[in-house]
Amino acid sequence: MEANPTILQMKYARIVRLFAERTGLSYEDALEKFYDSATYELISNGVADMHCRSDEYLVDELMIELGYKKQ
Repeated sequence: MEANPTILQMKYARIVRLFAERTGLSYEDALEKFYDSATYELISNGVADMHCRSDEYLVDELMIELGYKKQ
């Protein structure tokens, strides 16, 4: 399934904001880590409809991937 590009960009922004809040990173650092992640690749390529999962779930996956402890 292919997601609407505008809606997908809005989802990315929510993921980055939540990731920054949970990790204490700046938005810029969180954005850089997100765009360099395998989680981003999966979402952007529509693998397993990852874009349909909740923002919280995707942030949890990102944190696991990057080795952050869940708060």
